[in-house]
Amino acid sequence: APPPPHPRPPPKKAAAAPAAARTGDTPAPVRPAAGTGTGDRTHYALHVAELDTAVDTETAFASLFAGSPHAFWLDSARVEPGLSRFSFLGDARGPLAETVRYRVEDGVVEVASATPGSHRESVFDYLQRELARRVIDAPPLPFDFTGGYVGYFGYELKGDCGSPNRHPSPTPDAVWIFADRFLAVDHQEGRTYLLALSTDPATADGATRWLADTAGALARQEPAPAPAPAPADGPATTVEPRLARDRDAYVQDVLRSQEYLTAGESYEICLTNVAEIPATDDGFTTYRRLRRANPAPYAAYLRLDGTEVACSSPERFLKITADRVAEAKPIKGTAPRGATPAADERARRELVASAKTRAENLMIVDLMRNDLGRVCEVGSVHVPVLMAAESYATVHQLVSTIRGTLKDGNDAIDCVRACFPGGSMTGAPKQRTLEIIESLEGRARGIYSGAIGYLSCNGTIDLNIVIRTMVLADGHWRIGAGGAVVLGSDPHDEYDEMLLKADAPARALLPARPATTQPAPERTGSDQR
Repeated sequence: APPPPHPRPPPKKAAAAPAAARTGDTPAPVRPAAGTGTGDRTHYALHVAELDTAVDTETAFASLFAGSPHAFWLDSARVEPGLSRFSFLGDARGPLAETVRYRVEDGVVEVASATPGSHRESVFDYLQRELARRVIDAPPLPFDFTGGYVGYFGYELKGDCGSPNRHPSPTPDAVWIFADRFLAVDHQEGRTYLLALSTDPATADGATRWLADTAGALARQEPAPAPAPAPADGPATTVEPRLARDRDAYVQDVLRSQEYLTAGESYEICLTNVAEIPATDDGFTTYRRLRRANPAPYAAYLRLDGTEVACSSPERFLKITADRVAEAKPIKGTAPRGATPAADERARRELVASAKTRAENLMIVDLMRNDLGRVCEVGSVHVPVLMAAESYATVHQLVSTIRGTLKDGNDAIDCVRACFPGGSMTGAPKQRTLEIIESLEGRARGIYSGAIGYLSCNGTIDLNIVIRTMVLADGHWRIGAGGAVVLGSDPHDEYDEMLLKADAPARALLPARPATTQPAPERTGSDQR
């Protein structure tokens, strides 16, 4: 049997030998068939090597994982105390890895692994069962993700949450990697952790070899040349000619939304649009430009199932901690930073004082309180932070925090199911508003408006809201953008706001796209969808 894992040795230099690990009392097969019941548990040992420096994550991904067809980088591109501290990088090439693919209209989970198979069930059911039956023996670590799934839930997964879809997504509704070998980078403390799972002596030997080889590769890595930057000044190429709905059509949809609001069928509708732009660069190069131009605490780059996702999201959807506390942090309300300290402070104060913005934020807070209340203990759901202004490089944002403690018998997947899609991307009340959105937008949103992050076998999760994101599939980038429509909205201002938000990530696309160029419209919107 492999040697015992604990305690972990002191921090090592990059070429140090990894900490050892042990298996459970009864070694499990390398790849047990899924769907055999929660009683058929798989026990994993977690092998850890700790380096006393925070590696450059961009260089590490490029050298270790960029050549993999299924890879992930959960990127704390903007480190914010209490919000983002760790980045996670890995792929699906390990011996215990698997890739999970799902489309709502098919109702079948396709699993690619050492023992591939398909399962006629929701991806929620599959992930819930697999997370429950996989047990990881992990030493104490400063982060929650010690092995599990990394990937995304697309917006149309709402079809499995009680809101049927009229329009199928052009990309899979969910793709997840079971990560058995990955890196965790602690940007706050300046450390890097190499992690690998094993189930028996053979996979334990492979895990320790991978840790040693990877530590050596990281010690030898040299930063790659920076990509050509996105234009910072001058007129910006607009995505307007590539939008699915032009100004007239979008304005009409805003007016129709307000008719629903006047009739009392909704209080707030998150209306969105999409642009499709031919791709000339690969996804990784584009993401490198995006993270430089717009670093965000919940950024991500995914290459999954032939689809690439370049995400610079500032918004957390759901986090569940080891003590079963669920937290949502919806954003409603955005204002540009001022050019001078006085103007900047004035912009922040005006955002906080805006009655329209505060009403929008409060409606989403009430919606998230209701969603969490379905799965949390009675009396535990509370709002520790209501409409606090958070300042980033280019904007101030109005953010609220809602927390609750999960009821006994409910787990992380139950919580995701109860809250999906995130209320800041729908409006309120959720179910009727989802129906209205489906009738107005006329096409699927896809990965945009969904969630990206990790689902750990220890019951913890951390998922973002997919905004400020570009999705590459079939040779085209898809960029979704929109905003919250309320009775006080000006339809043409809503269109300009949507266009501004769609143009922003598109600046990471080089060379400049065709069609027209024009100065970016002045920001008038109240949120950042």
